[in-house]
Amino acid sequence: MTWTLSQRAQKLTSSAIREILKVTERPEVISFAGGLPSAATFPVEHIRKACDSILTTAPSPALQYGPTEGYKPLREWVVQRHSREGAPIDIDQVLITTGSQQALDLLGKVLIDVDSRVLVETPTYLGALQSFSLSEPEFVSVPSDDQGPIIAAMTRDLTDGGRFMYCLPNFQNPTGRRMPVQRRKELIDVAAKAGLPLVEDDPYGSLSYRGEQLPSLWSMNPGGVVHMGSFSKVFAPGLRVGYVIAPEKLALKLVQAKQAADLHTPSFTQRIVHEVIKDGFLDDHIPQIRQLYASQCRAMLDALQQHFPKGCSWNEPEGGMFIWVRLPQHIDTMQLLDKAIAEEKIAFVPGAPFFANDPQHNTMRLSFVTVPKEKIEDGIARLGKLIARECAQ
Repeated sequence: MTWTLSQRAQKLTSSAIREILKVTERPEVISFAGGLPSAATFPVEHIRKACDSILTTAPSPALQYGPTEGYKPLREWVVQRHSREGAPIDIDQVLITTGSQQALDLLGKVLIDVDSRVLVETPTYLGALQSFSLSEPEFVSVPSDDQGPIIAAMTRDLTDGGRFMYCLPNFQNPTGRRMPVQRRKELIDVAAKAGLPLVEDDPYGSLSYRGEQLPSLWSMNPGGVVHMGSFSKVFAPGLRVGYVIAPEKLALKLVQAKQAADLHTPSFTQRIVHEVIKDGFLDDHIPQIRQLYASQCRAMLDALQQHFPKGCSWNEPEGGMFIWVRLPQHIDTMQLLDKAIAEEKIAFVPGAPFFANDPQHNTMRLSFVTVPKEKIEDGIARLGKLIARECAQ
């Protein structure tokens, strides 16, 4: 029997990060590769109590099929959490998704045709590139700096014909950068003038180390922005619960696409999330996550300063989970990764896969949130020695 793959399937490739994570399962490897939240932040006891309560008081609806749009009390929580003066949300604008990755898939299906122009930051989230690629768009890379997209570069030639621009304004994956308020205003303005919708992916917005949150792109222009959120980074990723806030007509199309994908996000996991967070749990829980991640970030920044050779540079994030590192131009981090794993038992994510076009091969993403401080120091020291040897060649 011969199975003939579609042309779309033949173009599929594995996620570079997922392939690297297979190697990091070895206990001797110190991994700075995964974009995983720390398991120390998972509210295990709260989830256990929620499961007991749900299976005692509402076992049948929790284990039954549910509406595609999602569990209504959880959608109402999203409405209350994100509504702002001048930017109210109707519940029909909210769709619960099976993680924010599904939101990317659904948006690609309803907004992208073959060869459609999709604008992305430089670099951008690899999972979005992988998801959107199934719809075979033409990716347009928007030149970016340490504050996000460079507005002056968003000329009519760049934006013309764009279906949408995908961006992560808060502690971006992979760079960890955050877009300042003024840059957000400028982006909203240029996008509105160009008739360019924005897709705002915001899994890290609550993870500011100082606690302050900047206004979302959605709150600045509800009619021109789709907002994506997730409970993976502030609650538990294994439950696979995310959400989309979209203009009502687009939300309806997303619902229809989701019906064809999985009917609905699991009823049980939606109820677990809501049962735990409904009375303000996240307001107490998130500051604990911020404190932990800020401490681990500081440990990595100090280690980088001490152990990385001259010619290397990196950002100092104000929140989130990542540090973006640039090495001397002649070092290819894809090749460096093989040596790092084989010689030093260290893993990281090479930066090239995060570029839609013209990859920068001398970059890498380091994640610090799942590694204890003492291992951060040891791992960065080993990696620094390897880079120093490469620089000397």
